[in-house]
Amino acid sequence: MTAASNELTSFATSRPVHVGRAHLVVRDLDTMAGFYEKALGMKRLETSESGVELGAGDHVLLTLTTRGDAAPAPRNAAGLFHNAFLMPDRAELAHWLAHTANLGLQFDGASDHLVSEAIYLSDPEGNGIEVYRDRKPEEWTYLADGTVEMDTRRLDLQALYDSAAKTPWAGMSPDAALGHIHLQVGNVPEADRFYEGVLGLKKMASYPGASFYASGSYHHHVAANIWNSRNAPARTGAMTGLQDYELAFNDKAVLDGVLATLEGLEIKVGRTARGYHLRDPWGIGLTLVAPAA
Repeated sequence: MTAASNELTSFATSRPVHVGRAHLVVRDLDTMAGFYEKALGMKRLETSESGVELGAGDHVLLTLTTRGDAAPAPRNAAGLFHNAFLMPDRAELAHWLAHTANLGLQFDGASDHLVSEAIYLSDPEGNGIEVYRDRKPEEWTYLADGTVEMDTRRLDLQALYDSAAKTPWAGMSPDAALGHIHLQVGNVPEADRFYEGVLGLKKMASYPGASFYASGSYHHHVAANIWNSRNAPARTGAMTGLQDYELAFNDKAVLDGVLATLEGLEIKVGRTARGYHLRDPWGIGLTLVAPAA
């Protein structure tokens, strides 16, 4: 992997806050783990009777667990819109696209967002997936208020496929990351109050029915929309889909500020082995992970 490739991935992950890993509750653990291994080329890093940890290189990006009472989440439930896996460069995205063509995978869409190029699909239980690559930040258009210009335009998949290396794909690059997570919520203004007002992320862009939040001038680490889920209530514990996810902090002072805000607002926070656990207004679990010592 080139230095430039690492640079692009690390722009997302080197911000004061970034997404760490996501946790899905699934009904068929073997089928789901196999899909992420085969289709996305993720590595199985740890396996137990009730769960699998999958990742790139030696870092976990996705945890899958199962439970006997898991019931499929309705399409209009709060939870996951998609997990977005960030490839380190366009060449890796193209190589993955060629791999999926050999598998005959079906896509849900493909878009050029100006800041990125993205391909969308779903896993066997209907959880949304985005696989994307970022353009260089110096190619993005920042507006006077610090937000960034984004759009949804057609992505020429044929041109991307034609640029792919004609060698067997060796799996997800160790430099890949969970670049962002996109949520279904019940109310966008309430999401703004939580992700901006409580967690301190900046709203970087708005679409009708959606907001995009980030740290450190990234285009977005978290997005929230009501396209399927307007007025959705809080999730129940037995639903399949997104159980929780992590926001990893590279700056302890930023984390301390968020914890102080949570305490001041009397929002319940628990301690886990991974960090500080809370729930958003729709019952989606969220763990704040401190910088490595």
